[in-house]
Amino acid sequence: MKKFLIKDIQPNSYFTKITYLDEAFVITAPEMPFQQEIIDILEKWHIKSICSEGDSTTEYSARNEDKDSGRIPVNISQSDSDKLEKAEEFYSNFLLFVENIFVKAGISDELDIKAITEKIRDIVEYIKEDRRFLIRVLKNIEPAEGKNYVATHSVRSTILSIVIGSYLKLPAYRMIELGIAALMHEVGMLKLPSQIYLSQRPLNAQEQKAIFTHPLLGYSMLKSFGFPLAICLAALEHHERENGSGYPRKLNSEKISLYSKIIAVACSYEALSSKRPHKEAKDGYTGMLELLKNEGKQYDETVVKALVLSLSIYPIGLYVLLSNGRKGQVVDVNPENPRFPIVQIFGEITPDGKIKTAQTAQGALTIVRPLNRSEIDT
Repeated sequence: MKKFLIKDIQPNSYFTKITYLDEAFVITAPEMPFQQEIIDILEKWHIKSICSEGDSTTEYSARNEDKDSGRIPVNISQSDSDKLEKAEEFYSNFLLFVENIFVKAGISDELDIKAITEKIRDIVEYIKEDRRFLIRVLKNIEPAEGKNYVATHSVRSTILSIVIGSYLKLPAYRMIELGIAALMHEVGMLKLPSQIYLSQRPLNAQEQKAIFTHPLLGYSMLKSFGFPLAICLAALEHHERENGSGYPRKLNSEKISLYSKIIAVACSYEALSSKRPHKEAKDGYTGMLELLKNEGKQYDETVVKALVLSLSIYPIGLYVLLSNGRKGQVVDVNPENPRFPIVQIFGEITPDGKIKTAQTAQGALTIVRPLNRSEIDT
């Protein structure tokens, strides 16, 4: 494996082999240009070099890639469209449930533990059966402007946390605890004035200081309602970081609970990939890079790997440009190689009327780059 200094890499050049952040995590594939944006991010992270078994070149050629694997067609029946529609309905109902729970918590200081537990049990079961459709919904449905971001962030973080927990093979009772903890991790925000946590302007120093109290407020609130200690601690610790740089207690790795570690990764990825009043959403690929660069510094290594392998380097739901010039969307992971997920090809169906999908593969159909929603509509 050869090392290449970031300062020597020409923007929009190509590498003849995969490039890695280290010897495990992919930055670019041979068909992807090493864009200036990637260089800027790596320099911002103070990363001085990347690894590759290939060489740098100014132009991409399919001859750069090995030809030992071919395209594997994977056809999905029309019933998958029904499953996606049902997943959208399921997500909307879950969001409505959480909005109602949070309204009651904020106004009348009321939390129905039984109802929350039953809902999370349903979520865990649904993800077990139709995970990939629900993850696609997270990308397809952008959080609506004017909605309470605490509710939408909590819903989306809960789904991602349960997906991570599934990959880590947590037992059923712990999956339910994890789901409840993820759903309730921001509940302390509801104890703050809404003009602070729903503000669409930059917060002043006093308001930022108030925001830093929400883990303590959440812990106290959940404890007062008799939630298990593991769930209360997740609310308290979800902003703690592996290197001790988090808050409120500046805990380091061995002192942070597992639920908190999972929620930290899930809600950070959700925040990176969702639009906020003061920022645009990053595509899932860039969001993954953001998390990978923090591995061993802020986030637990095992949990980050679980997210990557559950969603792939090109996460489920990501819109992509394919090497055949068509546009598509990632619909499932390839458990043997997270760099080559299964994609749905827009505008194509099989002779028997099924939605056309294919597993991307080296030397065959590959992902050239992520696309944003505006590029899909054109």
